[in-house]
Amino acid sequence: MRACNLCPRECGARRLDGEKGYCGAGPELVVSGYHAHFSEERPLVGRGGSGTVFFSHCNLRCVFCINWQTSQGRQGERETVETLAQMMLNLQRRGCHNINIVTPTHYSSYVLLALDRAAARGLRLPLVYNTSGWERAHVLPLLDGVVDIYLPDFKYSDSRMAGQYSPGADSYPATE
Repeated sequence: MRACNLCPRECGARRLDGEKGYCGAGPELVVSGYHAHFSEERPLVGRGGSGTVFFSHCNLRCVFCINWQTSQGRQGERETVETLAQMMLNLQRRGCHNINIVTPTHYSSYVLLALDRAAARGLRLPLVYNTSGWERAHVLPLLDGVVDIYLPDFKYSDSRMAGQYSPGADSYPATE
């Protein structure tokens, strides 16, 4: 995050110095909500729900986004890594079947720190990495052995459509 390149936009924002990236994220971790979510794929929900943490901001910025207030409208609260770890543990105590982190790409550093802290205090649930499917190949190996289920919401197979509906994302279909 010193010169942010966590997503394919590689905007270079100096987030640790307070600069906001293309996605709108700065140095703070921003969470719009967390709860047992029952509107995910059935195998993830079970009886206790998917323990979902919704992160604010989004690198893809689709014009048709159903979570616009969160992804682009900047809705959410600043949280610490410690608070994120506690959220995960609370979801486990509530009986959720997994920890489902939504739009985590630009916060992946914080997620890894929070998972480490939560695991040290007993977190044992599988981790679902729920993304737009627009990831950097160099970030994914950092998650190897940490993420149990990748849940990419594949958006585009046509670069022209990607650029039209997610401005500046015409590389979406070709990005590794």
